[in-house]
Amino acid sequence: MPQERLPLRKIREVIRLHHETDLSNRAIARACRISNSTVGEYLARAEQAGLGWPLPANLDEASLYRCLFPEKAEESQPQRPLPKWDDVHRELSKRGVTLTLLWQEYREEYPDGYGYTQFRAYYQRWNKSKHGTMRIPRKGGEEMEVDYAGVTVPITNPETGEISKAQVFVATLPASNYTYAEVQASQELAHWIGGHVRALNFFGGTTKTICPDNLKSGVKSAHRYEPELNPSYQEFAEHYHVAVLPARVRKPRDKAHAENAVQNVERRVLAPLRNRTFFSIGEANRALVPLLKELNERKMKHLGKSRRELFEELDQPALLPLPERPYEFATWKNAKVGIDYHVVFEGHYYSVPHHLLRQEVRIRASETVVAIFRRGEQVALHPRSSAQGRFSTRAEHMPANHRFILNADADWFQRKAKEVGPHTLAYVQALLSSRRYPQHAYRSCLGVLNLAKKAPQASVEKACQTLVQADLLSYRDLKAELARLATEKSPPKPLPEHENLRGSNYYH
Repeated sequence: MPQERLPLRKIREVIRLHHETDLSNRAIARACRISNSTVGEYLARAEQAGLGWPLPANLDEASLYRCLFPEKAEESQPQRPLPKWDDVHRELSKRGVTLTLLWQEYREEYPDGYGYTQFRAYYQRWNKSKHGTMRIPRKGGEEMEVDYAGVTVPITNPETGEISKAQVFVATLPASNYTYAEVQASQELAHWIGGHVRALNFFGGTTKTICPDNLKSGVKSAHRYEPELNPSYQEFAEHYHVAVLPARVRKPRDKAHAENAVQNVERRVLAPLRNRTFFSIGEANRALVPLLKELNERKMKHLGKSRRELFEELDQPALLPLPERPYEFATWKNAKVGIDYHVVFEGHYYSVPHHLLRQEVRIRASETVVAIFRRGEQVALHPRSSAQGRFSTRAEHMPANHRFILNADADWFQRKAKEVGPHTLAYVQALLSSRRYPQHAYRSCLGVLNLAKKAPQASVEKACQTLVQADLLSYRDLKAELARLATEKSPPKPLPEHENLRGSNYYH
């Protein structure tokens, strides 16, 4: 690798110190913070170029470099036969194929051809001139790049006429540029991962790596070397045995194929649909299918093949098999176990073993199941419930005394309620029997007894009688009924008799 040239300022300083001082080359090297051999090389080049001190005033940086590093005569055009670099570039996309192997095959065909170093130099020169930047040949089936298009699809609500902007998810396989696209309601995590699952099903296999953008749905914390993935996205990657390697922040060339695929989808798929009105996500996706098929079967002029043909040639044979079951999306949440050995998720309470009171746990909730983990170990599993304020409790999670209560009457609450009155007793009994397990009603019963201490006994009895008949069984219902009774108008009290009162005859 050629040595990096010194900047103009440092070259001038080396020449100046050499001519204006009696410093040795080693001392000049220390002053300029460069090596002793570099000082000697630049002084020798300056002497060969006839440069002294001071340097000519009109000598700019480019002219100085030309004096110190005279260009060699341009290399003549190669006379030996060269391969077709388009074919070489395409072969490099196949798994296991290296530039060394292609050079060996080239030398078998042309024994007097170029050596490996020149062969590689000519290929890199062709690649740079062909593509503007150095493109790394992609191996078939190794990577999938994903991104969202900048263009959205308007979805009209057929009932209200409200228009929402749907997102367009795009995935591509770089070796063949075979492309998948779908319309999604948003860029939320569930839709983001769902797009990955459907894209892999569309391709019919799994790649080794996935290159996404640093979207918050997938990447929790962007980092150049060790990005932190969202737990659900990480779980998806483990399910499909793929490595997620996010692109660097503000480095679109890291996923150049996805950027190109997005552009093709916007031009070839979304633009023809711009004047259509869609009333659902499903309708929009059905309209995408024929246009996406046409895009993948369209011949690319610079390659002479379609994306589908290249996919069948390069990617399809190299894809890994899909797992037996597709990934089921799940969300993760941190929670703390309450004193009643339950954790809450979306308003519903799920039990955990009672010895985990006040401990931090992690909840994994799929569409059908809620699993609870402590330090990576699953400690509880429940069917998911949408019943707000209700409990899902497993008997084995209870302490021994609570399991005993399951087979006994809640005598203490009933005795206390009986002291207030028969209607209060009936209300507490109804509360206890309304729950699957009596202890789930203990907090409500305590609240009822507390209200009975503060409110008049007659009001409590009347309120309990009314609520039992209406089947309103909660602490809040009783509190509201007592407040209503307290505000009812009572008959005015008679005025006391005294000498200052004027009788009715006074006004006649």
